[in-house]
Amino acid sequence: MMTENTIKVFVGCDPNNCDLEQLMVLEHSIRKHTQHPIELHWMQLSHDTASPWYSNQEIAEGWATEKWATPFSGFRWAIPELCNFQGRAIYMDADVVVLCDIAELWSHPMTDDAMVIAKGGKSSARLCTCVWNCEKARQHLPSLKEIREQPESHKKLMQLIKANPSLVQPYQDSYNNIDGEDMAIEQIKILHYSDMGTQFSHKYAVPRLAENHQKHWFDGKIMPHPRQDLIQLFDQYYAEALALGYKPENYIIEPFGHFSKATQINYQGNQVTRSEKDTNWLSQQIRQLKAKFKSKKPTFTLDE
Repeated sequence: MMTENTIKVFVGCDPNNCDLEQLMVLEHSIRKHTQHPIELHWMQLSHDTASPWYSNQEIAEGWATEKWATPFSGFRWAIPELCNFQGRAIYMDADVVVLCDIAELWSHPMTDDAMVIAKGGKSSARLCTCVWNCEKARQHLPSLKEIREQPESHKKLMQLIKANPSLVQPYQDSYNNIDGEDMAIEQIKILHYSDMGTQFSHKYAVPRLAENHQKHWFDGKIMPHPRQDLIQLFDQYYAEALALGYKPENYIIEPFGHFSKATQINYQGNQVTRSEKDTNWLSQQIRQLKAKFKSKKPTFTLDE
């Protein structure tokens, strides 16, 4: 079991105040279920040269984001070095509601070979909610300077995991439950409302941003989440947070402004939230062709 008192949690966030509601609900959900001291780090692109998240894309300094699906995809790899390669640290995306004592995840057993605890196994790994063994990671990760300056570094490090699955210690799936996955709420320890098009926070964030003539970073189609009970759960935590004095505006930062990233215009979500009938004809044909020519050899899948 872990003996460190303070639990370090690093959260990947949008740098232009698009997801303030997510940050508020996430912080409330973490603190609601634990008595342990929490050290939260919001990872957001910054123009501050002293920030670990510094990026100046006009002169190609700091983080290179153009290959990322989100404004924070590659930040998770920086965590071990930022912790001086000591102890443990939790990484999670902002679109998460914690429904258990986060100390359970923090103290999860880890094998000697593993550098990270995450959802997965022999054929998959999802690092969108994970626990780093920062000391062990030092043996496998390049320097932070190298990671942030190379646009392909996020993809290359995902391939490192693919080539060495023993680096990932699997945990119980309910610690990173993707959009419900046919589990009752009572069975879910950490809910990751992962489909960017069906996120519960959009109904709060999009109108707020529109009032300021601002658009959300997600440029794909927004649609309802299929699980009404999970929508209600998010709304419950949102209301609780407000009642306790949390406010979305408390999380406002100086906006970073434009940054390069991959588009989600053709984003298709995941199989939990979208049935075959919800996808367009072309997407269905592509899926069928991929299935037809897919190798019988087992493949290793990763999140983005």
